[in-house]
Amino acid sequence: MASAVQWIKITTDIFDDEKILLIDSMPEADKIIIIWFKLLCLAGKQNNKGVFMFKGVPYTTQMLSTILHRDEDIIKKALTIFEDYGMIHYENNAIVITNWGKHQSLDKIEANAAYMREYMREYRKKQRDVADGKDEHKVNDKVNGKVNINSPDIDIEKDKDKDIDKENNKEDNSKQSSGEGDSKINYNQIIAVFNEICKSLPKVLKLNDSRKKALKDAQRHLGDTTFEDFFKRVEASDFLTGRKTDWRANFDWIIAQYNMLKILEGNFDNRNKSVKENYTDISKYQNMKMEV
Repeated sequence: MASAVQWIKITTDIFDDEKILLIDSMPEADKIIIIWFKLLCLAGKQNNKGVFMFKGVPYTTQMLSTILHRDEDIIKKALTIFEDYGMIHYENNAIVITNWGKHQSLDKIEANAAYMREYMREYRKKQRDVADGKDEHKVNDKVNGKVNINSPDIDIEKDKDKDIDKENNKEDNSKQSSGEGDSKINYNQIIAVFNEICKSLPKVLKLNDSRKKALKDAQRHLGDTTFEDFFKRVEASDFLTGRKTDWRANFDWIIAQYNMLKILEGNFDNRNKSVKENYTDISKYQNMKMEV
């Protein structure tokens, strides 16, 4: 296991996140949210890619109860909620923080470390060249000009982010030139189909840029599945529609990438009946096409 990281990434709008808002409305919300932050901190200390293991053994709820100083019952309840909301999942009985590397920027930390190792190898080589009377000007350029490794203001991230932005711009331009973009997505039709099929969920009354972007991403994740069939699967789920619990999903929740994948994989399907049995009359929507 790698050495502990000294920080974890928490965005300032975390309490506007839909999952946190849902948890905040529950009984014992404060305890559950504290457990979430304690789990994030523990994952950071372990620096094991968000996988909770102790000497090769998955953490149990009893172990977490001892480490986090919380009753085992509230630990179990919190883990169940986190799993339902896609915040954690299990791999070979081990608890895993979902998308740990992405949300905590560990990939960037590792990339920076690799960058600096490579840079130092090159720098030491140039130092040896100077000692041998060779390539002196290039080394001085590195120290006094472009990069000074002794400077506290060195910012490798800025150069990397610029490169990433360039690549993203190239990708966006490529999509526009190839005909991919907003013009091929009939957002209003998608919303109309959602409101017509998902009657158990709150209606969508407004289409904004955030929802357009989410729909564009959702179209890619759907693959061969149409929005129509996807919405039918949602409406057929007792869990997602609130027929099973006091909670129910909404439009923004079901088109979020991770939630959509879980829905498509059947995680929320009813066990006693299929989507097809719940929705047999589909002729009304058969002529609607939503393509990117």
